[in-house]
Amino acid sequence: MVGAQEAASRDDVRAGIVAAAARVLRENGADAVTTRAVAQAAGVQAPTIYRLFGDKDGLIDAVAEHVMAAYVSGKSASAHEATGDPVADLRSGWRTHIGFGLANPELYALMTTRGRGRPSPATLAGIEVLRARVRRLAAAGLLRVDEQRALMMIHAAGNGTILALLGTPDDERDPGLADAMFDAVLSGIVADAPAAPDTATNAVTVTFATVLPDLPGLSDAERALMAEWLRRSLTHPPHPGG
Repeated sequence: MVGAQEAASRDDVRAGIVAAAARVLRENGADAVTTRAVAQAAGVQAPTIYRLFGDKDGLIDAVAEHVMAAYVSGKSASAHEATGDPVADLRSGWRTHIGFGLANPELYALMTTRGRGRPSPATLAGIEVLRARVRRLAAAGLLRVDEQRALMMIHAAGNGTILALLGTPDDERDPGLADAMFDAVLSGIVADAPAAPDTATNAVTVTFATVLPDLPGLSDAERALMAEWLRRSLTHPPHPGG
């Protein structure tokens, strides 16, 4: 019982420090997140932070995980409330992502520019939510590029849009930039956008590639060969005139 109480107390102290650090980060910026400032805001001694987080970087990682995990949890919940229109759901997710970045500029910049060995679990979870949305586009026959290409195009464009807006003074920001960027990316990946004459052909090819693993009556070698043909078709543009 005593051990459980100590663990609960430790968790409470840790949560309080993370919340205090998040508040300092939000109100004063990344440079203000020092162990001394956070300890004062959390009402603890600085050695407590080192004992629980190792160092300042460990504390910042914990703050990033805390805020990003809450955000991803919200995104995951909204993903289960799909409208039935995969394009509309993708647009909704895009706007949520842009909104989060603009609402948390210091944290977002820290998460995207800081040297990390690999993306945080919260970031990876967010990518998986996006992957599910892209898969819905593919299953509906709407993609004219492969799923991974579509995923990375959306991911890169979203990050770039947020960083561009954060790098622009508030009174000089283009309020329509985020939607314009989404439409530009959409025109490059979605089949019904009037971007290229080969849209319908590519859409059929991508959709067929999605169901290829489930086709009956084919050997593994035949599936592999067909997958290679489909990949080659998608990566080689048609000759002018047919």
